[in-house]
Amino acid sequence: MIFKRVGEGRPYPDHGLTQRDWADVPPRQVRLAELVTTKDTLHLDALLDEDGTFYGDLFAHVVSWEGELYLEDGLHRALRAALHQRAVLHARVHTVVSS
Repeated sequence: MIFKRVGEGRPYPDHGLTQRDWADVPPRQVRLAELVTTKDTLHLDALLDEDGTFYGDLFAHVVSWEGELYLEDGLHRALRAALHQRAVLHARVHTVVSS
């Protein structure tokens, strides 16, 4: 199994981060096996596109909420890492605090 679990949707509250806000979050390594996806489908063209990060962030976006790590953006990056037999992914991790 590549991921901890394949999810559908975002179970955590809206964090309100913009792309610029995400850029301020320093990247760190995250184990693929600890991630819960927020999408259950992937467009193959995104996986195979060599320029897939040309207009986007180089790092995946992960939301930490209630002890889980949710892969919000970067599913294609995570799968590409798994296909290259890497167990970790560089991601920006933002913690959402329950209210």
